Amino acid sequence: MRPMTIIFQIIAVVAIIVAAFFMLRGGGARHQAVRRIFMLVFIVAAASSVFFPQAWTWLANLIGIGRGADLLLYLLVLTFLGFVATSYRRFRQLENNVTELGRRIALLTAEAPGEQDPNTANRNRDSAAKRTESSANRKTLGG
Repeated sequence: MRPMTIIFQIIAVVAIIVAAFFMLRGGGARHQAVRRIFMLVFIVAAASSVFFPQAWTWLANLIGIGRGADLLLYLLVLTFLGFVATSYRRFRQLENNVTELGRRIALLTAEAPGEQDPNTANRNRDSAAKRTESSANRKTLGG
């Protein structure tokens, strides 16, 4: 194995660890800035692969990878892992926000014991009376 191949493998493992770190860490403005920088780098790399494919083959050979297409595939996998990590973290944050909002709405709309709306109290009393009447009819009918 060539030394450059080992270096690339170490860099790839470090990139995976960084993606895992971002998945577990909180976000913020700094995180947004880093994402935008990575997006810009990705756009430049994609454009360069279209216009200068021989440059990617040269870089791949320099690192110890056979073809430029293989290097691009490896970089795509690492980029995808980063995307999955950030999407997972964003989804978890949204899930927590929805839960918090649901709890706040439940607390704001909850009625204190004994402070029922008169219309609700009348409906509850009427339905209780109907249940009692229905129960009495079943007993007299032998049910």
